[in-house]
Amino acid sequence: MEPPIQYAKTSDGVSIAYWTLGEGLPLVVMASPPFSHIQLEWQWPEWRRSYEHLAEKRMVVRYDGRGSGMSDRDVADLSLEAQMRDLEAVIERLGLQRFALVGYVDSGVVAIGYAVRHPERVSHLVLWGSQARGSHIRGEQTPYVPGMFALLENDWDLFVATASHVMFGLPTGDLGLQVADFIRQSTTAEAVQAAFEASSQSDVAALLPQVRSPTLVLHPRQIPWLPSHLARELASGIPDAQLTLVEGLMWWGDQWEPVLAVIDEFLGEGEEAAPERQPASPAGLQTILFTDIEGSTAMTQRLGDAKARELLREHERIVREALKAHGGAEVKTMGDGFMASFGSATKALECAVAMQRAFAERNASLPAHPEALEGRAEPQPSAHASTGSARADRGVSASSAGETIRVRIGLNAGEPIAEEDPDGRGDLFGTAVIRAARIAAMAQGGEILVANVVRELAEGKGFMFGDRGEVALRGFDDPVRLFEVRWREDA
Repeated sequence: MEPPIQYAKTSDGVSIAYWTLGEGLPLVVMASPPFSHIQLEWQWPEWRRSYEHLAEKRMVVRYDGRGSGMSDRDVADLSLEAQMRDLEAVIERLGLQRFALVGYVDSGVVAIGYAVRHPERVSHLVLWGSQARGSHIRGEQTPYVPGMFALLENDWDLFVATASHVMFGLPTGDLGLQVADFIRQSTTAEAVQAAFEASSQSDVAALLPQVRSPTLVLHPRQIPWLPSHLARELASGIPDAQLTLVEGLMWWGDQWEPVLAVIDEFLGEGEEAAPERQPASPAGLQTILFTDIEGSTAMTQRLGDAKARELLREHERIVREALKAHGGAEVKTMGDGFMASFGSATKALECAVAMQRAFAERNASLPAHPEALEGRAEPQPSAHASTGSARADRGVSASSAGETIRVRIGLNAGEPIAEEDPDGRGDLFGTAVIRAARIAAMAQGGEILVANVVRELAEGKGFMFGDRGEVALRGFDDPVRLFEVRWREDA
């Protein structure tokens, strides 16, 4: 049965089509933009069998990127950051906490970037026919490619007819014609040009040493524009990466079974351990806290990776100092945010207030924001202020001076499920956790939003709340009553 197609909305308003198949540990399969059409793929017997094979042991997630397939076609921005937003939209829509990620040809650089930003989420990284620098492909030293670019700019129909032979290494004949028709129905000439331009400017070579996920570099021998030395350079740059050269052209077609066997063997290490886990047990009543930096993607685009990372380190320092001071347990970090748990709702609220005061104090001390915090030259600690919220000018680098950090915080309480992830790290799962994440996503920078259960648990402890009414959270049928914590002195 064909899996139903669903949609996720990106942060810049693009609708991304996806489907899921099977159960178990998720495997997110990206596409090489913009040659993707998840409905037509399923109608292709060899392609369908490959997905069914992968889904025998896991849940496969497949999506069309912007500009292709069932997703929004009329999109001008196909940059690598835009493609990252497509991936993030599907992950957030499904509420995935940890998953294996497959980057295919040009989407490999996006997969690498995501794995570096979110090492706690990517359990395994598979890079199929990928390279670290897109300039290698566009360069004159790569056979056929300059001519294909010229053909694309001048004759779309001839480009489509030629692409299946040159790009995918397929012989002329029925299969080549079938692939050409697939390309024609998947995308447009404008989208292909935009995607090729973005790919030719990509360079993630500097990020390779930062990849922490177990990585498999799979490379086809028969495609002339993907010389094997690109795969060797990619694998040698990633710590402990496994390189496998395969005879198959891709994971569908006549030679798909050997390729899938290699992927199964690589992913099997984490999956074999799953049945041996002890039955999940409740963690008891916990208050779950999520933080998230408002506008982190735009900040990274504006500052660049290095300077944005300096700001993220400042965020991490402030959050961890507050957690330590208030007895919070750091569950995991998601690159631009944290998940933490507390045995006490009061302690969790005190910690959230301390975090916001520390960030506000830091922002007010920056050269671009010389005004005193909330009209006060020197804020005084209150009953719920953190002893760990040190002066923010400590540790602020010159290169990030003037950049504010505005953080969203959301809290919920319940009995989450506690278990270890495949790497032996403790984690929390369940409705209480998902709801806390959704609440944090609804907050604005500088706000603390809590579920009614948190307010009730902390009743009589001196906190001030503003009623935000009943709110529908994504993925939940019943609305939740939310309250804003009034943490500023003038509240």
